[in-house]
Amino acid sequence: MAAITASMVKELREKTGAGMMDCKKALGETDGDLEQAIDWLRKKGLAAAAKKAGRVASEGLIGLAVDGNRGAIVEVNAETDFVARNETFQAFVQTVAKLALESGGNIETLKAADYPGTGRNVGDELTHLISTIGENMSLRRAVVRESRGALGTYLHGSIGPGLGKIGVLVALEGDAGTDLGKQIAMHVAAATPLAVSRDELDPAELERERKVLMDQARESGKPENIIEKMIEGRMRKYYEEVCLLDQTYVIDSESTVSQALGDATVSGFDRFKLGEGIEKKDEDFAAEVAAVAGA
Repeated sequence: MAAITASMVKELREKTGAGMMDCKKALGETDGDLEQAIDWLRKKGLAAAAKKAGRVASEGLIGLAVDGNRGAIVEVNAETDFVARNETFQAFVQTVAKLALESGGNIETLKAADYPGTGRNVGDELTHLISTIGENMSLRRAVVRESRGALGTYLHGSIGPGLGKIGVLVALEGDAGTDLGKQIAMHVAAATPLAVSRDELDPAELERERKVLMDQARESGKPENIIEKMIEGRMRKYYEEVCLLDQTYVIDSESTVSQALGDATVSGFDRFKLGEGIEKKDEDFAAEVAAVAGA
């Protein structure tokens, strides 16, 4: 039997898009013959994943797992919302969220982690899932957060244990309990803050915002001393929109989050919304058909 080298596995993987372990097995089954290995993978349906790699995957699920005061959030994307209701896909997301707790949130480490009961790693199991379900998928991102106090968690649009459309982790310290942690996490899900406090905002972004507001104010033709006061008021409004501690608490719509926290403090938070930042392709089938008819 021919020796199966790493370069042979790499070449087969590049040609088919199949997982590393599947490529190694295919070469073993075909005595190292590359073309026969490609056919073997095609027969098994494992080479089909490569053809799906270019398709936009902006649906899927957010997975959340908690172990004591540590929590992890992952985003696994698919092409359609239909896949999010697939039990095999849901089980994959739940498992990956738990594995993320061990990887520390590093996506490459997570992809290389052993996937339980398969003999494959997470990345190869995802490739196998693509071939099985028939849609392009991606393990897009992961984060792990640890709290020295209470860890607030929240899943919006939950469709099962640890699965939803928006996932939030909030680390609290001081006099904070689980209920307060969950309420602050719910607030983060709804209000989408960019930072905990003003000190965490990017100075360059702040300067940019101030310049835009300054230019707008000067168009009013008012004196500079009045403009400065206008800018102070508008920047205060900006902080109330993007800083967690300055935002109006959505639970009572009266207090600020800072007031609602009392003696507790927030050391950090993470918020994943499914598909955010992914450019979705708008398909106009009527226009497409008309174009073909015209041609």
